[in-house]
Amino acid sequence: MSAEPEPQVVQRTEGVAGGELVLRRAGGHWEILSNGVFLMDTRDGASEREMVRAALDALPEGTAGARVLIGGLGVGFSAREALDHPRTGRVTVVELEPKVIEWHSGPLGPVAGHLPGELRCELVCADLAVWLAEAAGRAAAGGDRYDVLCLDTDNGPDWTVREANGRLYEPAALDLIEAVAVPGGAVAFWSAMRAPAFAELLERRFGGVAEIAVPARAGEPDIVYLVRTRG
Repeated sequence: MSAEPEPQVVQRTEGVAGGELVLRRAGGHWEILSNGVFLMDTRDGASEREMVRAALDALPEGTAGARVLIGGLGVGFSAREALDHPRTGRVTVVELEPKVIEWHSGPLGPVAGHLPGELRCELVCADLAVWLAEAAGRAAAGGDRYDVLCLDTDNGPDWTVREANGRLYEPAALDLIEAVAVPGGAVAFWSAMRAPAFAELLERRFGGVAEIAVPARAGEPDIVYLVRTRG
């Protein structure tokens, strides 16, 4: 079997989060790195898809037109899975880096089916923690709430490339998540490794948490933590 070609830098830019954001092409695949740390690629995506699928499947039988919120755009696997699921009505994706959104109108477009052109998909450029606080205020005033929330931000609670993303796994963030979710909604968190302390926090807060292990190409499995908000 021939070795995969050496990755080639396609675009290099200063990230909003600070440091360098890089898009690379490696043979037939794309890779995104932040400050030299590997974030994601297009080789698999099984755990990102499972995160969305498990959350939507957890909704009551017969659910249709579900509103889905996804934290983190990446290469678009999560958004595409949500759009293709029969229970989904509309998808909102919140992504910090404007360049990542821009890449989906360019080199990453074919990966997830040209998301910027999807009428049922809204791509929002914002810090998810800030956006959630604003969305909670809107929800309290009668604004939109979400049937499903999927957080695929950074590498999970115990391995954040951007330190500020740790806020998303703290009790205050869970307050905001519950404020923007419908009662009995499904919330899923993606993690590159098991995070026992975070799982315990979810258990205490929501009264139950499902841990879904998805085999990775190498090393330990990726983990999806799934909870239902209080009804």
